[in-house]
Amino acid sequence: MALKTNETKFVLNEINNGFQIVADGRLLFHHSLQQPMLYVGYGEETINMYRGNFDIHDYVVERIGLRYVDVVQEENGFKLSFSKFEGGPTDLEILLTEEEDGKVKLQFTKRSSEINRLWLRVQADSNEKVYGCGEQLSHFNLRGKNFPLWTSEPGVGRNKNTYTTWQADVKDKAGGDYYNTNYPQPTFISTKKYYCHVETTAYADFDFRNDEYHELQVWDIPQYVLFETAESYVELVEKLTDVFGRQPELPDWTYNGIWLGLQGGTDIVQKKLDVALEKGIKVGGVWCQDWQGKRVTSFGKRLMWNWRWNSEEYPNLDQKIEEWKAKGIRFLGYINPYVAVEGDLYKTAAEKGYLALNETGDIYLVDFGEFNCGVVDFTNPEACTWYKSVIKENMIDFGLDGWMADFGEYLPTDVQLYNGESAKIMHNAWPALWAKINYETVSEAGKLGEVTYFMRAGYTGIQKYCPLLWGGDQSVNWSLDDGLASVIPAALSAGMTGCGLHHSDIGGYTSLHGNKRSKELLLRWTDMATFTPVMRTHEGNRPDDCFQFDGDEETLQHIARMTDIYVKLAPYTKDIVKENAEKGIPVQRPLFMHYEEDETAYDIQYQYLYGRDLLVAPVYEEAATHWNVYLPEDEWVHVWTGEEYRGGYAEVEAPIGKPPVFYRKNSSYKELFESLTN
Repeated sequence: MALKTNETKFVLNEINNGFQIVADGRLLFHHSLQQPMLYVGYGEETINMYRGNFDIHDYVVERIGLRYVDVVQEENGFKLSFSKFEGGPTDLEILLTEEEDGKVKLQFTKRSSEINRLWLRVQADSNEKVYGCGEQLSHFNLRGKNFPLWTSEPGVGRNKNTYTTWQADVKDKAGGDYYNTNYPQPTFISTKKYYCHVETTAYADFDFRNDEYHELQVWDIPQYVLFETAESYVELVEKLTDVFGRQPELPDWTYNGIWLGLQGGTDIVQKKLDVALEKGIKVGGVWCQDWQGKRVTSFGKRLMWNWRWNSEEYPNLDQKIEEWKAKGIRFLGYINPYVAVEGDLYKTAAEKGYLALNETGDIYLVDFGEFNCGVVDFTNPEACTWYKSVIKENMIDFGLDGWMADFGEYLPTDVQLYNGESAKIMHNAWPALWAKINYETVSEAGKLGEVTYFMRAGYTGIQKYCPLLWGGDQSVNWSLDDGLASVIPAALSAGMTGCGLHHSDIGGYTSLHGNKRSKELLLRWTDMATFTPVMRTHEGNRPDDCFQFDGDEETLQHIARMTDIYVKLAPYTKDIVKENAEKGIPVQRPLFMHYEEDETAYDIQYQYLYGRDLLVAPVYEEAATHWNVYLPEDEWVHVWTGEEYRGGYAEVEAPIGKPPVFYRKNSSYKELFESLTN
């Protein structure tokens, strides 16, 4: 038995005691009595949250292979009825079809009420590599590991073998591990040149440790599983983003210079801005996260979560915003989807029933670290309309041209929502709902293309609603899993999942457990950020423990030089940002995206192509003076010396201010790249 389209993209072949599903020559599934493709069962989970960090355990009561299947060919595909026992009732039914555009879809159309766990085995081979699953900060190639997919705080340190992580776990239950991320997604790309997406918001765990199959575990029955193939990785990400949507282009003012993260009130911000401009730093925006006021906790400086201008903290800010804008400098602020109990917005939301409730019907309060907040219920249409009005009236109309749209990953699993859905199912959906609130606000205000915002939390569907990701709260150190280096695989994996615009806090954010930002770290991070779509500084959670952009004359001069380079690169950056918006090809790309025949390129996770024509290898080790760079076979020119290279490894001098960057000799942007040394 076989089903074939005119293009023979999708075939189901009978084999002894089973079948195989093949898409465009790629074996996706093998099912037999001895090796079933599906396992189902029942589990009882416990999920506890402490300030965005989740302790999750599962007791599997039953797991059993669905060995027996009845295959019925229908007009548009096959109906697969799976059973635990021969001749038994149907436990799970799948409609297997090929969509008009060549996608292979497994739609789950019937299930037993006794099932709440599913394990699906996708065929693999030992040489295959896998990328994606949202934003992954420790591993780019995911083979050899399993990845729980649950939006959360990434943790501090993110490596159980480090002292920092141990301290964070002992003191705050907040150490994290290699898989913890603000932005997970049940989607991956294989080096067999297909993508696989599982449509679910339930807790999932994608296990890539077996040589023969990838086992995709979901704590629910998904709506469907989708596969699509392509002849190249460029074509594959284009097809992937056709499904999810694409990030819009950034506003032109983005490229005027760095977004300086400043705080402390109008006078302090103005003085620091004056110093920056006097030293020749190109400034595109002033980002004041405390524009609505602040509070101080044991964690450090925190914000007052009542989203309106605090005129005591920032007197005359309305006038300053206009003054800065006249000079080409935009003002950016901060908001998140929670409201502090002390604020008037909380009182309004509570009175109108816009906040999520607890099991006794009272307002659910979330502890964010020595202060409590209510959760705006985005399943309530009236609450959505109200929160959009808060953003429009208190932020856009006030003059803000951008903001950090923070959080989105803290939805407790025992909260009661307006739509009646389980919070365990809505938890992963929350980041995309939050992104949509921001997008619709900007769109309804007629400000698309002029106002922007950036987010750290994500999940399926965020792509078309989030114009810019940032890498979250990296530690202010050199660690691979949570420091400067971690931002690189984060950008690459997010790009392979459809979010190709990414940046990070220059110098990192989290200063805890003895970590303090050094001058060298700030300078190296600035070097890397120059070759990303957006440069943005952050003072950190404990500014006094962090070296700042105005820490000394040398640092000011360094940032002035690097912002000059960033602004010079704007014509190129705009073009590759446009390519991301139109085709979904990420701005920061893995080397193999354009060098598919290069086997070494598939394991390079701390370098990236910046568009087609620049190769960037950030220095992420302290006190380094030289750097070993891998170059795919091509004609490369070292930006700072003009020296030419072919392929292979090359060691180059890498002083601060001259990060290892190369351009393709035959690039149409050659003159622009040559001008960077002037």
